[in-house]
Amino acid sequence: MTAYLWIKAAHILAVISWMAGMLYLPRLFVYHAGVAQGSEMALTFEIMERRLMRFIMLPAMIVTWITGLTLAVEGGFFQAGWLHGKLALVILMSALHGYFSVTRKKFVAGTNERKARYFRVMNEVPTLLLIGIVILVVLKPV
Repeated sequence: MTAYLWIKAAHILAVISWMAGMLYLPRLFVYHAGVAQGSEMALTFEIMERRLMRFIMLPAMIVTWITGLTLAVEGGFFQAGWLHGKLALVILMSALHGYFSVTRKKFVAGTNERKARYFRVMNEVPTLLLIGIVILVVLKPV
């Protein structure tokens, strides 16, 4: 049981780190979309976005998946409906992570056509997914 609790603690820490990035990155995109391409400020945003994704978000997502699946196996939760719902939402969160990665590369290539308003809306998507995930994990409705 001690190992299970350590894995659970690692899972929670990884989720917090991943979500911090998932909430911060679109906010950086809001500001990045508002500056001139190739400007010193745009280059600063590119560095911040790359480092956030490479050193925080990607490792945290990987640890989240590994520890989460380990907890599901060890806890015998794969027959639980709530876990199926949670996994669906985590898959959507992972797809959003991938979309943010593509978006970051568009900023670097100078091909982003989205305005700051779009990224303000996109900033809310990880929050909505997280709300669903937390409700499923805590209430276990099915």
